[in-house]
Amino acid sequence: MKIFYDFDHVGEIRNAVVTTGSFDGVHIGHKLILQRLRKLAAEIGGETVLITFHPHPRKVLYPETSGKELFLINTQREKINLLQKAGLDNLIIVEFTLEFSKITSIDFVRNILLSKLHSRMIVVGFNHHFGHNREGDYVELRKLGQNSGFQVEEIPEQDIQNESVSSTKIRKAILDGSIQKANAYLDHQYIMMGLLSKSSPVLEEIGFPCYTLQIEEDSKLVPPSGVYAVTVVGDDIFSRAMCFIRKNVENPLETLVEVHLLESYGSIEGEIGTLMFHKRIREERVLATTDELKKQLTIDKNQVDELIF
Repeated sequence: MKIFYDFDHVGEIRNAVVTTGSFDGVHIGHKLILQRLRKLAAEIGGETVLITFHPHPRKVLYPETSGKELFLINTQREKINLLQKAGLDNLIIVEFTLEFSKITSIDFVRNILLSKLHSRMIVVGFNHHFGHNREGDYVELRKLGQNSGFQVEEIPEQDIQNESVSSTKIRKAILDGSIQKANAYLDHQYIMMGLLSKSSPVLEEIGFPCYTLQIEEDSKLVPPSGVYAVTVVGDDIFSRAMCFIRKNVENPLETLVEVHLLESYGSIEGEIGTLMFHKRIREERVLATTDELKKQLTIDKNQVDELIF
């Protein structure tokens, strides 16, 4: 997958089949769009293109209201990783600014999709809007396509067990600790990626050495405090693990994400790891003694061991 950070440095893209959007989560609905992009591109000997935005438009347009309260399913690193796995050919990450937000839908199509990318086909999701004040939609795209010689297709809303899928619903499921529900919407495990460093020695002293995962972006959505069954994946790692999410006692505004590997490895400090979440085992509990903590962690470990084969 080729990655570009503006339109001026995009090279020649053969018969571009394009879609746009934030694609937060790269969930099952997004994957359906990408799957359709790949099929259409194969039919015309073309390449797939996604135009996405960073930071999220709401963070720029409404920084003190809905943008301030918006936490995202994916960091930029995670989104790139998921899009690469989905088989996308070209990713264009646009810096979203107030100036960019003022581009009209017609200018976006004419000056970017056509002049810059020479788009042959444009695919949009259900109820997709774009351009200044979200004035552009599928109907307008169809009209522009008829006049300018490109094709347009809309993908229907995706359902899971008769329930529509959206990034908003996935965020709520994660915040509720309903990891399995979120994973069903996503069509993959919820992930957290970041640098791994050695954790405090407290758990190591009772037989549960841990690594701390660095949260890379302040807007990253973190599940609620508790113990989770996860798989840790990296260049030299593939291990079942317990994940502990808790507030930092020394800094209550900071959330700590720690993992204890169930498989034996040498030091993985300094590596980039991916935590793949399977299930929330339990909520966080305050345990009075070290013996109680060790007993509870042993119970948790056995649960994770049985859950993840």
